[in-house]
Order: sequence, then structure tokens, then C-alpha cells
Amino acid sequence: MMRNGASKAIDNNPSDDICPVCKSNRYLNPSLQFLINPECYHKMCSTCVDRIFTSGPASCPVPYCGKTLRKKGFHKAFFGDLKVEREVDIRKRVGAVFNRRQDEFETLLDWNNYLEEVEGLIFDLVEGTKEEKLKAEERLKAYRESNMGDIEENRRAGLEQIEMEKQREKAEKEAVRQRRLAALREEEEEKLDVARSKRDVLERLANTDEDANKITQQAQKIILKKSSARRTLAESVESNGRARDSGLTIRGLKKKEAPIAEKPYDPFGGVDLTPSRYVLQEDYDNEWLSNAKSDTRHMAGGYSLQEYYARTLFEAFSGLGVFIEDEVAGRSLPAAPASIGTAAAAEASAAKVNIEYKMELDDVF
Repeated sequence: MMRNGASKAIDNNPSDDICPVCKSNRYLNPSLQFLINPECYHKMCSTCVDRIFTSGPASCPVPYCGKTLRKKGFHKAFFGDLKVEREVDIRKRVGAVFNRRQDEFETLLDWNNYLEEVEGLIFDLVEGTKEEKLKAEERLKAYRESNMGDIEENRRAGLEQIEMEKQREKAEKEAVRQRRLAALREEEEEKLDVARSKRDVLERLANTDEDANKITQQAQKIILKKSSARRTLAESVESNGRARDSGLTIRGLKKKEAPIAEKPYDPFGGVDLTPSRYVLQEDYDNEWLSNAKSDTRHMAGGYSLQEYYARTLFEAFSGLGVFIEDEVAGRSLPAAPASIGTAAAAEASAAKVNIEYKMELDDVF
């Protein structure tokens, strides 16, 4: 078993540069070029390909292969591993048939199921057994025959999209080249302006009696004004060009919207829990807590005196915002007519509630 695995590894080794047909070696012939055919992926040198397949189709010369090959099917391997090369070719062949786009499906689940089906078909063609490969080829052929119109339409749409991408890249490269040329022209104009200003300054110094500092300052101001005017003009032309290009590139795309910044999570749903009737301080002087503050055992396990202060004050002030008179007055009257006795009983009960509520408040303080 180990000997067979070793021989298989040697056969699939991409560094093995020996032609299986003529036994030519790249070590002795550095210009030797190997070619493969997608029908069987057996590599052979270009000399053997020209010698065997120039006159027409012929069987593969590799022993125990026997597949009919044509010269136009040979090409140079892009990957060093022929398994990867074979999988890439299969993906290209399947992708040319299963070329639907996501916007053709109603839901994302349908699109994912379609992609899963395509990947399963590719896996059967790459790693499946002989029966699985035959079934996969039949499925591929049946789908091609039944969806020929959609396949051709999607192929044209893909080619149009690729052409539009090429045009966009070409326009971007041209815009970059124009900006580079504009920068070079601006640099040359600035050099010419500096040379003219120097010449004018020298002429004014030689022909007039004005102050030399004033003359140089005026020349510098003129140069700055010209350079700023050129820069403003170039920026306006560039912005107009971008506006025109943005309207003529790709039509039908969705408008890009800036993502909304997510707010931090609020577990209370926006309810403000800040106390309105009192202000919580950092510390309070209490004889009951003096020992707990100085003893580290009370602070173990995440115990916090701030939580104790907050809970105690909340319980003390929790009933101050409740008014029994308002709640009783807001209650709906009974449907039956109230008699004098029931009205008196209601007043007595309301008075009793007020007394109890007053007692509770007195007990708190």
C-alpha cells in the first residue's frame, strides 16, 4: 500500500519535468514546454503534440488512456497542480451553463439553494465516482438543452457587464491621465509665471525708483493670485467631469445610502431612570455602615455600597409621587345609581385610605 501511494504521489508531482511520451527532460532541454488537454489532463511536451496531433485527432499516447484528443484543445497549465487545473476548467464549463444571476430569484433562500445545487454538481464532476460523473454529465446536458434561451441571454448580459466594467476602467485611467497632464501643465505655467515675474521685477528695479521690497511683494501677490485661480478652475472642471461621468457609467444601479449609525444598546428602551426627587451622593455617614466600610470581607463578591444607597433611597421616596385623591377621582362611577348609604361608605373608605397612606408616609420618615 505504501509503495502504491508513493508511486501515485510521484505521478502527480508537478516538479516531475519528464515527458511521458518521448521521455525528454527539462534538465537537459530548458526550453521544453509542457501542454495539457482538458479531456484527460495528461501532460506532454509541445514537440510530441505537434508530431502526433498536427495531422488530425488522435488517441492519447499515455498508456491506458485512449481518449481522442485534438491539437486545438492543448494549452499550457496555469496551475502547478493538475487537480486544481482540472477543477478550474470544470467550474468554467459548469458556470457557462448555470449562469443565472441573483436578481432572477424571488428570495435569498432560492438563490442559495441554486448555488448549493451547482456546487454539488461540480463536486460530483471533480471527486465523484465514474457513475456519479456520468449522472452529473447527463444533468448538465439536460439542463443545457432545456434552458438554452436563458443561458444565451445570461451570457449576453454577462458580456455586456464585462464590457461596461472595461469601459469604466478605461474612463478612470483616462481621467487619471488627464489629471496628471493637467498637473504637469499647471507646473509648467507656474514656472513660466515665476520667470516672467522675475523679469518684470528686474525691469522695474532697473527703470524705476520704487522701493525694491514693495516691488517684490507685489510680484509675489500676483503669482499667488494666478496659481489660486488656476487651481480653482481645475477643481471646478474636475467636479463637472465627475458629475457627468457619474450619470453616464452604469444605469439601473441602486442608490448608495450611507449606513445608519447604530446607537448603543439601551436595555430600558429609552426610559430615563434618573431620580428626580433626590440626588444620589457618593457616600453617606451612617453608624450602621461604618464597620462594613472598613471591613474588606463585606466588599467581596462584587458587593457595592452604591447599590445599597440607591436601593434605600428609591424605597424611601417611591411613594411620594402617588396621590390617592387623584386616583379615586379618576375612577369610573358605577352604572347603578348610588344611594346615600353607598356614598357615605365611599367617603368613609376614601378617608380610611388617606389615613393609612398618611400612616405609611409617617412610618417611612
